[in-house]
This record gives sequence, C-alpha cells and structure tokens, in this order.
Amino acid sequence: MTAAPVRIAGAPISWGVCEVPGWGYQMDNDRVLREMRDAGLTATENGPEGFLPADPSTLAATLAGHDLTSVGGFAPVLLHEESHDPVPTISSLLDGFVAANADVIVLAASTGQEGYDARPTLTADQWTVLLRNLDRLAAASADRGILAVVHPHVGTMIEQRDEVHRVLDGSSIPLCLDTGHLMIGGTDPAELATAAADRIAHAHLKDVDAALAARVQAGELTYTDAVRAGMYRPLGTGDVGIGGVVDSLLDAGYTGWFVLEQDTILTGEPEGPGPITDVIASVGYLRDVVAARRATV
Repeated sequence: MTAAPVRIAGAPISWGVCEVPGWGYQMDNDRVLREMRDAGLTATENGPEGFLPADPSTLAATLAGHDLTSVGGFAPVLLHEESHDPVPTISSLLDGFVAANADVIVLAASTGQEGYDARPTLTADQWTVLLRNLDRLAAASADRGILAVVHPHVGTMIEQRDEVHRVLDGSSIPLCLDTGHLMIGGTDPAELATAAADRIAHAHLKDVDAALAARVQAGELTYTDAVRAGMYRPLGTGDVGIGGVVDSLLDAGYTGWFVLEQDTILTGEPEGPGPITDVIASVGYLRDVVAARRATV
C-alpha cells in the first residue's frame, strides 16, 4: 500500500514576518513567496493581516504566481472576556479562507495585549468563558468548511502544560501541535504527540535551543529577546527531537499539515541568502525523516 503523502507548508514568520508591532523588519511578500517556492514548498500559511492581499481572487492569483496554495493561517483572538463575542472577529478571515480554498484556522488565545512577553492570570470564570468560546469558534469555522485548531503559544492564555491539559479536558477543539511553543511552555511535544494523538489536527514544526528556552521559563529573557538571540533552530539542530515527534504523529495516522516555522527577527532587508538558508535546511531534514521512515516500513 502506498503511504499517504506528507503535506509540508511554510509560514512567513520564518522570514521575520509577524503580527506583533515592532517585531522587526518586515520583508515584502514577493521575496518571501519566491523564496518559499525556491525552498521547495508548495503551500503556506497566510501570515499577518496585510502581508498578503485581502481580496480572495487577488490572494489566489498572488500565491499561484509563485506556485503556492493557501493552508489558512494564524488568528490571535480574545476568548476570555464575557462581554466580547469572538465569533464575528473571525468571520471575514473565514470568508477569505473559503474563497482561497484554504482549510485551517489556527486560533491563539490572545491576552488582549500586544506581543508575547507578558500575560495576565485568568479567573475560573474567565477560563469557563475561554473554553466555551473555543468550541463556539470551532463550530462557526466548521459551518464554513474550515477546521479550527487551538495553538498553545508562549505569551497567550494557553501556554503552560496545565493550561494545555485544561483545554484538552474542557473543550473538544483539536490542537495545533507547535513543537517549539509547547517545549518553551513546559510541555514535552513528543509526549503530547502520543498521549493526545486523536486531538492533534495541525502541526507547526520548530526546533529549539533548550538553554535559551530555559532562560525564558526562568524569566531571565523575554520571549522576543530569546527569538532575537536565535532560540529557534533549523529542524534537526535543536533539542526538541523533531524526528521522533514526526514519527509519533505519523504512527497515529496523522494526515494534517506539517508547517515549517522558525520564528525570526530581522533588523533589515537580508543581504545574501538570508532566512531561506535555514528554511532549505529544515525542508531537507523533514524530507529525510519521511524518506527514512518509508524505507523501514
């Protein structure tokens, strides 16, 4: 029996393109998309608002001009305030995803503040609201034919291990398994890939320098400063054990996207190759993992 193809996509954050104000220099979409194609990628998450055209037909044409399709994308949403209904927040985004034939919206539980360097503590009532809203957003997305997943993410309301498990126990929304953010937040991504395999429907693959991650956990470095210092590494060169995570997901029958993400902060337009060098290394590593797996089955 022929193995199902492994779906690999890119993300603009690997080129430093991020929704956080003041994150760093933002490359234009033409160079980023061209370099995605040159790295051997055929699909991408859309990146922050304004990076790609909002008009669906223009978006599709822009991606097609670089031999790419849209996976969908990341959406930080305020979920824990009783007075705020998050469903209308994603309505126009879902419209664009439907028109672009994308299939995944990746939700993060926004703090309501800018950036990912600080977050409040939620009350029990706020947690109840958050969990209820996750299921409401999943249902609203499914009504449009879009899969909603929740992304545990440093500096959001779902970061630490107990918070990840609170989501697993208190809601039915599938997870985005982000190997980097999970590790930094204190969750073993390989363990979660096995223990919660039936809840994982999307994957962001990052490798991590564990020493820098530990400094974030200890409060010695902000998340942003750690990213600037090179906390995220090309796949296979950090401390996550990416090959084992990928094998665990595929052993469990995972058929979703593997999105390559190596959060980067740039100080200006790259001279020479720039971020594409690390992306090419990560693509090659993941393909080697998949090829080695197929050679043994």
